[in-house]
Order: sequence, then structure tokens, then C-alpha cells
Amino acid sequence: MTREEGVHRISDSSWNDVGWNNPEMITPNLDKLAHGGVILNHSYVQPVCSPSRTAFMTGYYPFRVGLQHSVIWPLQPHGVQLNKTFLPQELKRLGYATHVVGKWHLGFCKWAYTPLERGFDSFLGYYTGSEDYYTHERTVGKCHGIDLRFNNSSLKTENSTYSTHLFARRAVDVINEHDTSRPLFMYLPFQAVHSPLQVPAKYSRMYEHIRDHQRRKYCGMVSALDEAVGNVTAALKRRGQLENTLIVFTTDNGGQTKSGGNNYPLRGNKATLWEGGTRGVSFVHGAGVGNPGSVRSDLFHAVDWFPTIVAAAQGKTSSAIDGLSHWASLSKGKPGPRHEFVYNIDQIKGNSAIRLGQYKLIEGPPGEPSGWIFPPTSWSGGKHIDRLWGSESAIMDRQNVSVYLFNLEFDPNEHYNLADVYPELVASLSQRLAEYHKQAVWPDFPPDDSRGDPAHFKGFWSPGWC
Repeated sequence: MTREEGVHRISDSSWNDVGWNNPEMITPNLDKLAHGGVILNHSYVQPVCSPSRTAFMTGYYPFRVGLQHSVIWPLQPHGVQLNKTFLPQELKRLGYATHVVGKWHLGFCKWAYTPLERGFDSFLGYYTGSEDYYTHERTVGKCHGIDLRFNNSSLKTENSTYSTHLFARRAVDVINEHDTSRPLFMYLPFQAVHSPLQVPAKYSRMYEHIRDHQRRKYCGMVSALDEAVGNVTAALKRRGQLENTLIVFTTDNGGQTKSGGNNYPLRGNKATLWEGGTRGVSFVHGAGVGNPGSVRSDLFHAVDWFPTIVAAAQGKTSSAIDGLSHWASLSKGKPGPRHEFVYNIDQIKGNSAIRLGQYKLIEGPPGEPSGWIFPPTSWSGGKHIDRLWGSESAIMDRQNVSVYLFNLEFDPNEHYNLADVYPELVASLSQRLAEYHKQAVWPDFPPDDSRGDPAHFKGFWSPGWC
């Protein structure tokens, strides 16, 4: 039998919003896969989604390709550099059929940036970063249009179909129609659980004990996604392919606490350099994975998925990329190869951060919110009751701090800034981070261009204008 590879990517998934980190979450399908595979307890992503997807698809740190600042907005005329090889292009050389279902968000102003030009055989999904889950419409200022495609054609027939259900149905179709004489790679980046908060009522009713309206909807979206993952794995099982499939699950950034997500006990939020914005939920399950049922604490970064998946497919990648293959670790239990990584270098925000062993150095403002946000689970008489974690005092930082040093082995939630205690260590890490600054290019973040207005393309967000 040939090996299948499937990647489930979930948008804005929070640390505290999966069942293996929070028993209040109803995610039986994901929990079964996680506990039956290997949970990656120190898997890191970029603070926001386009940079993480860039890292995943190319194996390069986003600061080396100009995509380290913010995201690719719908009217911006740019995308991931066309001289960079994407993961599906590498896998096609190894004989794989390649399909993508869901959120792209890697550029679309010209056709060369879009999925079928970057190694995928088929695409059902949307180009931009967020949209209505039912109508698939996106508004930016005065520009409004539908963003839904099947391959290169605009798609009008799925208005009112909830995107989590739509994408799962397409993934099942891909599995059912696949010629099993060839290996299959399917990239399934769900829209969920990104804002706007929308979900069929039956899922939010699963959390009626949560009085916070946003949190209840968000949790329902998580459970709808969990059901979708269950439908996809059931399709693999029916075709006799589940045991021969390597399943990768990862978020693209930390959770957005302003939209129902929760990263507790980690500090911070999406779009920050705190652990809550960059330490992501992740696991691998299935074919070739050794020691199932275990939890690994090796450092893993989003750039590592490219060489790891290629290695699992018995291929090799260029030494020029930043990613390191962890396949020997995941399949044979060997020590992980990564001992340091760069969280990000953003010259526009004026911040950067590095992890070396157990130590983390942040230079510049890490981002807001910067605290520890308790999950809005249950309320009694107006007083918050944290049923999972108990009370915890926070050691807040003094104002106007520009350098942070944390020992994440003993302080994983970033309570104690040690920068004043170990100035020599700060200097050493700062010097190491400066070496990466030399490799960084200036962010490619052009102004909006009205040529991308869907009004020019019969009401659809479309390529062909830059």
C-alpha cells in the first residue's frame, strides 16, 4: 500500500481549547488521534497566519522571505516569493497526488501565487484570511465580494453551506475518488476557528453551561471542527487507508481571546511574541509514528514541517531551508534535532525573539494583550470561577520594559523576567539574535491596491490584477 499524508491546519486554535489540554472541551475525535499518536508539547508557530503558512509551505523563516509582518490583506499586491519551492511541489516529484481544501492566505493577486500554480492538483477553498462561514463573502472597506473557488473557477453554488461542513465534504470526496495506486497528500486548512464567530446552534448548545456568549459560540465551532475531522478519518477507514495515513494536526497561531479563544495558562494572545501567541497545539498520528500515546517536549517549529513530511515520504530537501527534519525523532524516538529557533524578526513593529534551549529572549514590545487571561467558563454571582486551574498570582513586569529573559523550563508561562538577573546571558542571546537579523529582509507589506476590488471581477475576489 502507498502512504497517504494528511495535514489538518486549524486557524486561531488556542492552547486551552482542545480536549487534551482542557477537559471541558468536547473534541473526542481530535483527542483520540492525539492520544493515539504523539503530542508535540513544544510546537511553535508564527504570531499570525500568513507567516505560519509561509513557514509550513516553504521551510523558511518568514523574516527571510519578507512575510514576517502582519498578514496578506485582500487588496495587497503580493504573495510568497515565486522562487521558493512549496511542499506539494516537492511531494509531486515523489509521485504524490496533491490537494488543498480550505483557507489559502498565501497571496492571490496574480495567478502564479495561487494553489494550482504552486503544486496542488486541485483546490476548493478561499484565498483571503477570513470571511462569512455561510455566504463566503468578505468586505474590506468599500470592497465587497465572494471568496470561494473550485480550482480556478469562482463558486456560487455553496451559498449557505457552513464552511467547516463544506471543506470536510470535499476532503471526503478527495479520499473517495483517489487512485490508491498513488500516494496522496491532502492539505486541509479549515477556516475554523477564526472569526467571525458563526456556528450551527446544535454545536453551541453543547456548551450551554458557559454563559459568556462569545466563548460558547467559539467552543461550538471547535466541536463542529472536531466532528469534521471525525468524518474525514472515517472516510479513510472506509477505504482501508487510515492505518496507512500520517496525520499532522497544527494551529497557525495562538488563540484570539477577543473572539472567544483562550490560551491560559500561557501568557498573551495571537499576534504577540508571548507563548500564548506562538506555542501551538499539535500532534502527529498514524503511519510510521513510533511510540504512540506519548508526549514529546522537543522544540519544533513551523519551518520543520516541510522537511519532516518530505522525509516521511522518503524524500530529501535542500539544506538552504531553515527547517529541520524530525522524522527520525517521530518514527524512531531519537532526540529532536532542534535546540534553537527564532520566534520572529519584525522591523516594522521593532520586536524580535529567540529561543535557545530553555531560555527565551524578547527584544522590543512583545505585543498586547500581555497578561494571563482566565477562561470565561462559569460565573457565579458575578465572580469568576476558574474550575480548571485554581487561583494564581501573576508577577507583572515593570513598565517600559524593552528586554525580557525567561527560563521556560521552570517558568513556561512567563511570569518572571530575568533580564536584570542574568545580563551576561542576555548579551549572549542578543548577539545570537543579531546574527539572524543580518539574514532578515525588510517586510514586503505594500499598500492596498484598488485594482483588486471584486467589483472588477463580477463580485468575486479574484487573481489577475497585479
